[in-house]
Amino acid sequence: MLKVGPCFWPLQFVSSFGTLSPHMTNKILGENSTEVKSNYGVTIDDLFTAGAHFGFSKSRRNPSVKQYIFGTKNRMDIIDLEKSLTTFDRALAYMEQLSKDGKQILLAGNKKEARPYIIEAAEKIDMPYVAERWIGGTLTNFAEIRKRIARLEDLLSKKETGGLNIYTKKERTLLDKEMADLTKHFGGIVKMKRLPAAVFVVDSGKEEIAVAEAKKLGIPVISLSGSDCNISEINYPVIGNDSSITSIKYFVDKLVQVWRNTKSLNPAVTGISLAPAMTVK
Repeated sequence: MLKVGPCFWPLQFVSSFGTLSPHMTNKILGENSTEVKSNYGVTIDDLFTAGAHFGFSKSRRNPSVKQYIFGTKNRMDIIDLEKSLTTFDRALAYMEQLSKDGKQILLAGNKKEARPYIIEAAEKIDMPYVAERWIGGTLTNFAEIRKRIARLEDLLSKKETGGLNIYTKKERTLLDKEMADLTKHFGGIVKMKRLPAAVFVVDSGKEEIAVAEAKKLGIPVISLSGSDCNISEINYPVIGNDSSITSIKYFVDKLVQVWRNTKSLNPAVTGISLAPAMTVK
């Protein structure tokens, strides 16, 4: 690992960029990097420190993010942090409104860099999550998914009350294996009794099935999307580094902070709203 400022990055990732000169760093940050703050206290300097400006190779760039690219260094895209700050502020405002309204949001991110932070965030705000491979139909075939969840709840209840003791040792072994598999894939969404009001994903490219299902149902999507993602179908895209632990943690932690700091006007958590989703062009 190589240390760049306070952040740690995989050596091969940093070496692709080479060392950013003071001149290049100043250009990325701008003159007022610590003074210009979003409505939620985020500065360009904060994003830079988190490494949010690192994109992928120019050859992998998705045309939909072209306007958010500051420039290139050794054929690697550098994200415009001023524009990234604007997208983040917009996403935070939407999250704040969801929290005020007592809505339920589904968090998804199964890439290894994002998984622990998705689980941690969901637990902090008491929301459902998917941190393993997205199961097709999680949203679009929700009735069937609820049957699998009901099966999991039934098995867990029987195990807790000793209801599995009537089975043979071999049968209990098979049931334990079934519970483990159901828990792995559906344990995070047990509390999701209805379709969520919104979906948050880390890396909208990797979570394309989740995004497609949400879009089909008119559920707004908030995403942390890198330079290789197609953001044309995302309602609230946050353009930034979606492959670094430091960057992902910063963005997710801020979303959690805004959610928890917002006192819900309605203590009852509700699901999908009939209000039309807003699409970013």
